[in-house]
Order: sequence, then structure tokens, then C-alpha cells
Amino acid sequence: MFGLMQNQQLLISSLIDFAERHHGEGEIVSRRVEGDIHRTNYKNVALRSRRVANALDQMKLGFSDRVATLAWNGYRHLELYFGVSGSGRVLHTLNPRLHPDQIVWIADHAEDQVLCFDMTFLPIIKAIHHRCSTIKHFIALCDADKLPEDTGIPGLQSYEAWIGKQSEQYTWPDFDENSASSMCYTSGTTGNPKAALYSHRSTILHAMSGALPDALSMSARDSVLPVVPMFHVNAWGLPYSAAMTGAKLVFPGPAMDGKSIFELIEGEKVSFAAGVPTVWQMMLAHMQTNNLKFSTLKRTVIGGSACPPAMITAFNDVYGVEVLHAWGMTEMSPLGTVCTLKNKHLNLDPAEKMKVRLKQGRGIYGVDMKIVDGDGKELPWDGKAYGDLLVKGPWIISEYFKGEGGSPLVDGWFPTGDVATIDPDGYMQITDRSKDVIKSGGEWISSIDVENIAMAHPAVAMAACIGMKHPKWDERPIIAVVKKPGIDVSVAELLAFYEGKTAKWQIPDDVVFVDAIPLGGTGKMQKSKLREMLADYKLPSA
Repeated sequence: MFGLMQNQQLLISSLIDFAERHHGEGEIVSRRVEGDIHRTNYKNVALRSRRVANALDQMKLGFSDRVATLAWNGYRHLELYFGVSGSGRVLHTLNPRLHPDQIVWIADHAEDQVLCFDMTFLPIIKAIHHRCSTIKHFIALCDADKLPEDTGIPGLQSYEAWIGKQSEQYTWPDFDENSASSMCYTSGTTGNPKAALYSHRSTILHAMSGALPDALSMSARDSVLPVVPMFHVNAWGLPYSAAMTGAKLVFPGPAMDGKSIFELIEGEKVSFAAGVPTVWQMMLAHMQTNNLKFSTLKRTVIGGSACPPAMITAFNDVYGVEVLHAWGMTEMSPLGTVCTLKNKHLNLDPAEKMKVRLKQGRGIYGVDMKIVDGDGKELPWDGKAYGDLLVKGPWIISEYFKGEGGSPLVDGWFPTGDVATIDPDGYMQITDRSKDVIKSGGEWISSIDVENIAMAHPAVAMAACIGMKHPKWDERPIIAVVKKPGIDVSVAELLAFYEGKTAKWQIPDDVVFVDAIPLGGTGKMQKSKLREMLADYKLPSA
């Protein structure tokens, strides 16, 4: 016997319809490429999203045709989020930090038909447009009078001219909620980048679960700053959760420096912000240098890579901002866990509470996880046993676009490539990426633990731990360090800093000072490139 409830498809168009009807005056604030602050609201975003849908219809784009973006976080990008997916097409967010050759390869593989880009990236488009074999239309996200006359790009239109001649009236089509809505390519796999293809259903469920109080706790009372890019796993789903809850959205555009982010938080009374550790490092450095404080920021979600304890302490203890440590992957839409405390943790002393906060957190509703040993045997949730982390759920990938790489699943579970522990309360802690964990004398050393200790030193701006070949111990850790400007520290001082903080055999054999640590397009450290940089390095003990 079936239930007697109305059968309504879970579609992304329902989010902007809801936001328009119930939160029409809800603010959308954007720092534009032009440098000014632009203000609009959900009602206008809804109207302009329908114009986008009409413009795509006029281009004769078919159902599920791909529309690419090469853009910063802003109101026009948000309109494309809803106008493209709502009309039955697939939004493909390209990462502008990739090499132009990679952008061309990905656009061709996705078979993009349209490319909408911010003017920041006009030089990239000029260099690659003739090499993109499937793209028929190029749209510059600007006013008509900001479009240069001679770009060399055939048929280039400004966004405002493109949608300006379209009607605000549009009936969103009704279709199967399992239809593709957006796609994101990940370079975190072997071989060429592979695409995660999200559905309307998976996106709505992810947005709903992500907004829950024990996840990101979003509401119409929030002013939300997604510093995480909209080209990186759909800004962790925040634009969708914001429309679902009516939260104010504040977009930083291309200005990602510490000063600009801090001023936007203060100027727009931001209560909740989201980004990777490297962004917050820049902002905290700006605040410390200028003796600044927050007046409205209450919480921040930090993901993309492990958050150093020193950063959690700075936010919590110095600035009164709750840190929500989170973890996920492109293949997971991306949220998997968020570190929110349980009632039993509230009265713990600060040191014990910090032990909990350092973990990546509990699975949000919809995500199941387990750890297994090398033989695939499930390991206990005791906070001690560590193994390969596997996940499954309604917004976790079943296979990559076009079947690239074959099925990634193991008995229905997706192998994340992370090594982790899970404690009896369900709190998961990443100890390393499978490819980065260091094996020394038959014992495993967590590169994350080594990095976190270095990051607590007042002279260290950034640190990355990698394993180096050793004739006796197989591998030994070294730590590559970027020093803070104007502060000096020696190798001996840094190594002495580890004393008493970890087992002696886990202390790095050496410190290598570098000008910069290679970062990927999403702000994550690229240890493979770091190893290439240090290809000629020899361990002092080898």
C-alpha cells in the first residue's frame, strides 16, 4: 500500500520560486568585478533567472545540454544557477584556476554549448575560444557598455543584453527529479579530471540536510558569506540552502584578500561565513596586524583541508566565532560531516572540547560511513582503529560522467581515498589521504598531525608534511614551511617545538623553508607538486 501524499518532483526551480514568494525582499549583495557593491533580492534574482531560461530556449538548447560558467561568486552567477538548471539544462561550473589546456579539455569532454564568463577571464577566453569544439555561444557577465568592441570572439554578447530582451514570464518545466542539474569536475582522481553529475533530487536533499541545526544551521536570520567559490562544488551547496531558508547572501566576487573579506563581513553584518583555511589565514593575519574584532560574525564552516588547531583557537577564543570543522568531496556534493558538539560536550573543559573540535565531525543525515582495513573488513568505532573511509548516501556519486574510470563503488560504498578514525559518538577524524600517509619503520605517521604542530608556532604561516625515502625506516617525515613576514625561525627551533607534543619517532627529520607551498584550484595543498619541487632533496639522516 502506498501513501496518499501528493507526488511533487524535487526540482531546483522550486527553490527560487519559494525564495521569491516567501523571502522576496531577502538581500543578495555582491562585490562585482567592477569593484562596486551591487544589491538585489530574491524577487529580482527569480525574475532574471526566468529571463535566462527564455534566453536559453531562444538558443534552441535541448534538455540536459550543458551551460558552462567561468565566474566568481556574484548575483549573475546565482541567476545562472537557477535559470540553467531550472529550465532543464545542466550547469557546468568551470574552475578558472586550472591551466587553459585543462579548461579546454574539460569543456570539450562535458560538451558545453554555452560559456558564460566574468570579464576577469576575458584573456583566458580569447586564448582558448577557438579550441573549444562544442561551445557555440559566449556570454560576458557584464553590462553592454562594458563589452570591448574588438575581442576576436565571434558572436560575443554581454549578459545584460542577452537576457534584457527576454520576458520575465516563464513556466518552469516539470520533469523527473533524477535528471541532471549540474556538474563539477574533480582533479583528485587518477588520470584526466572526472565529472560528478548531480541530480535535482540529490541537490535538494543535500541543501535540506546541510541547512539543519546540527549541520550548517542556516536560517532567514542569517547573513551568509560563501567565500568558497561557486565553481567549487557549487559553493558547498550554500546558494541552494540560502534560497531554501531565505538567508541573506553576500558574495565576495574576485576580492579574496583578508582586508576585503573582513570589510565585507563587517559592512554586511555577516553572521555565517564558509571557506578553506588558506582564506581565513589571510583574514586573521589582517585582523591581527590591525587589531580588529568582529561585531556580527558568529560561526564559520571550514573545510577543503584540515583546519589547524591554532586557527580554531583564534576564532573561538580570540574572536568569539564558533568553528564548524567540516569534510566532504566533489563526489559527495560535497557535505559529509560537520563537527557540531553534542549536549554531553558542552561542559567539557577547553582542552577536552578542543579534542572534539579538531575532528571532521559527525555524518549529517543522508551520509553513512565506515572504515575498513586492507582486506575490506569493517573496523570498530573506537576512535583508535584507523582505516580507509567509505561512504554512501543519496547525494554521493554512483559513477563518473560518461562512465570514466569504471564504477568507483566497492559493494555499494564509495572509497574516499582518506584514512580516518571514528569514535563511539560517530565523530570522524581524517588522519591522512591514503596517498599522503607516511610509513616509517612499519608504523604510520599522520602528515596532518605533523602539520598542525608546526602551524601552532608563531613564526609559521603555512606548513606541509611529506614523506622522504629512507634506507632504514622506509620513509621519514620532513616539514616544508613558509615563514610569516618579518619573523625568523631556525630549523633547530622548529624541531625543538615538537618536543613533548608528539612521539619522538613522529618528529620530522628536517625542516625545509620554502617561499610558497603549491596550492590547487580550490586552495588545497598540492603535495605531489611539493615533492617535485624537492626532488633533489636528501634527508640529513639518510
